[in-house]
Amino acid sequence: MKAIVGLGNPGDQYAHTRHNIGFQVIDAIADSYAVHFKSKGKSLIGTFFLDGEKVLLVKPQTFMNLSGESVFDVVDYYDLDMEDLLIIYDDIDIDVGKMRIRQKGSAGTHNGMRSVIYHLKSDEMARIRLGIGKQDNIPLDKYVLGKFTPDELSIVKETVEKAAKAALFFVKEGINLCMNKYNVR
Repeated sequence: MKAIVGLGNPGDQYAHTRHNIGFQVIDAIADSYAVHFKSKGKSLIGTFFLDGEKVLLVKPQTFMNLSGESVFDVVDYYDLDMEDLLIIYDDIDIDVGKMRIRQKGSAGTHNGMRSVIYHLKSDEMARIRLGIGKQDNIPLDKYVLGKFTPDELSIVKETVEKAAKAALFFVKEGINLCMNKYNVR
């Protein structure tokens, strides 16, 4: 079993914000496989099978900075190993439209990922970081909770689709081949 977790904030007011790009990837995968979500603990969880492998799609329903609580509950309940977990989230240190896939690492400046690492007591999980860029003239909290500009929307749509494909490739082939295929050199 594999779990693909998209980080974001619950609630309609956050649905299309920069911080919720992880949820957008989960929704794109769910749409492709007609997955329906059910509330379970602190998350919305949907399941489907990909080449015989059960896949959990997870959208934590805690706010971003408490994402680790939800992710811990899922990992604990389903008894997942770190190599079976993929976290997808936004990154202000990467330009809009860019994507980086890593096998492990620190949380960087991302409080949601910091919470995940804290609660799992490990940074050994795969992750897809999606660039949302940053603007120094806008306070960070307002920027990440803001919506993409009209010019960015088509780029973001392509990035979400590419990240969804990469997540599915991770399920089939593992993180190393996924990094080799999708990380641009």
